[in-house]
Amino acid sequence: MQPFSNRVTQLLEIEYPIIQAGMIWTSGWRLAAAVSNAGGLGVLGAGSMTPELLREHIQKCKAATSKPFAVNLPLLYSGIQQQIEIIEEEGVSIVITSAGNPAAWTHYLKSKGIKVLHVVSSSKFARKAEAAGCDAVIAEGFEAGGHNGREETTTLVLIPAVCKAVHIPVIAAGGIATGRQLFACMVLGAEGGQLGTRFVASEEASNHLDFKNRVIQAGEGDTQLSLKKLTPVRLLHNKFFEQVQEAEERGASEEELSQLLGKGRAKKGMFEGDMEEGELEIGQVSALLDKILPAQQIVNDVWGEFQSACQAPFHTRP
Repeated sequence: MQPFSNRVTQLLEIEYPIIQAGMIWTSGWRLAAAVSNAGGLGVLGAGSMTPELLREHIQKCKAATSKPFAVNLPLLYSGIQQQIEIIEEEGVSIVITSAGNPAAWTHYLKSKGIKVLHVVSSSKFARKAEAAGCDAVIAEGFEAGGHNGREETTTLVLIPAVCKAVHIPVIAAGGIATGRQLFACMVLGAEGGQLGTRFVASEEASNHLDFKNRVIQAGEGDTQLSLKKLTPVRLLHNKFFEQVQEAEERGASEEELSQLLGKGRAKKGMFEGDMEEGELEIGQVSALLDKILPAQQIVNDVWGEFQSACQAPFHTRP
């Protein structure tokens, strides 16, 4: 397949404008290295890693690929300073920040020669990221899995709005699992796509096999945005989801919802495989997936379909 060149591929030094999301309990070194080796940008999900574990994953990723990879840092978690020190010490060249104020660390990271991308859910936050000095933004629509924006703006609306609001490159996220979806986002002005759910159902993803199987069995309407009083998160329906829904419908307080969520709920579901009591974070696009595939094949399939769409974009069927 022929490499592709635009501002995103040049900035990140990758062959294809395909970025793997840095998801908790999913995005370890095996997945990140496989995506980078396939020509995209692999990403380590630091949100579920202690500083010591992050260092281990960075070192193993460097041993498994000579190509660039990134670390995703959710700014809402503790231990950020230690993680950033490790990123600097280990020579990671790209950081993706999310779930927090980009002004907090962008200047410092860029002063160390690290490229910074920030995940946003609105034009307002995209402008803040640009003002903070970010090199690009990842505009994530309402369809996405995991923690989501309160605005509930869909990707189809968000991407052109953010592209109009900023001058730095925009990477689309939320509801992207195929090459035609990537093509559609780039028609709207994005210069790349971040895929999360599609890589959850990959052989190299570190999440539990039972979770992967639940993802590829999911249908339309099997996910819903929940816990809006805390930090909004899109979840697959299960016993825990039903408990959250019942509590929200009767007007439960933030404190009660926090107690219901407790600690380690996401690990219990996605990493340990408890499909009823665990928190199962996944995007709406899971309804389109039916196979667990190697990351290399996912990248190849997405890029091949993207190229086909470029040549004949208005066919009614792929």
